Amino acid sequence: MSGFSAEWLDLRESADRAARNPALRETVARAFADRESLTIVDLACGAGSNLRGLAEYLPARQKWFLIDHDPALLAAARARLIAWAEVAEEGETLLLSKGVRRLEVEFRTADLSGGAGAALEGKIDLVTSAAFFDLVSAQWLEAFAEQIAARRLPLYAILSYSGEERWTPPHADDAGMLAAFHRHQARDKGFGPAAGPRAAELLARALERFGYSVETAPSPWRLGAAETALIAALAEGSAAAVAETGEVAAETIEDWRRVRRAAEGCEIGHSDLFARAKGG
Repeated sequence: MSGFSAEWLDLRESADRAARNPALRETVARAFADRESLTIVDLACGAGSNLRGLAEYLPARQKWFLIDHDPALLAAARARLIAWAEVAEEGETLLLSKGVRRLEVEFRTADLSGGAGAALEGKIDLVTSAAFFDLVSAQWLEAFAEQIAARRLPLYAILSYSGEERWTPPHADDAGMLAAFHRHQARDKGFGPAAGPRAAELLARALERFGYSVETAPSPWRLGAAETALIAALAEGSAAAVAETGEVAAETIEDWRRVRRAAEGCEIGHSDLFARAKGG
């Protein structure tokens, strides 16, 4: 699987939190409002930002299993969660207090490229993941839908890239650069050819075929003057990806990169999804 640095995940965390669709998040919160405790599996957890963004909307007692292939990211998640909590008791299971909430957190190294089945064993109330499903293949998504449907597990998947990008001010080569970026994104990230902007729709359709009720909602990044570092990093990353395709002239890429690093703002489309087994 292609890796992401803890520094990149830190840079995007506030934008991710602001982008989460509040209406769909409230639907998730209502679904578990009568529960005293909840057990959550977070797939491809990175540095733990999904837990930090979701914990306050879930019941007071929470058990989290953070799953990632990268031990360095799991170590970063542990460190950042300790800093985030008001009280932290370290051990193999990390015990955290944040306001009225008490969290138990376990960290597990796992390669999800062959499927998520092993990560879904045991007593689980909710499966969640952030900015992950656009990296996997259509075949992986189909198998994953079957795996969670076999256990009738709810799924809350946030921030799947949806493909829309609008930069301010516009650049003459925006469309060509975006098309090349999408073709690069469809490359194999360790899970087969990536679904990219089709991921949320493919996952929703697969879950519906397995008898799930699925709700989706937009969750775009809206970046401006307060996010100049993230805008610059996005411009650099996109330009580098397009350069790898060999489809766009180097001078075009360099001009786009230069202008985009200093962009006034941009909107990057994402989609959130909440799915529950019908009758569950």
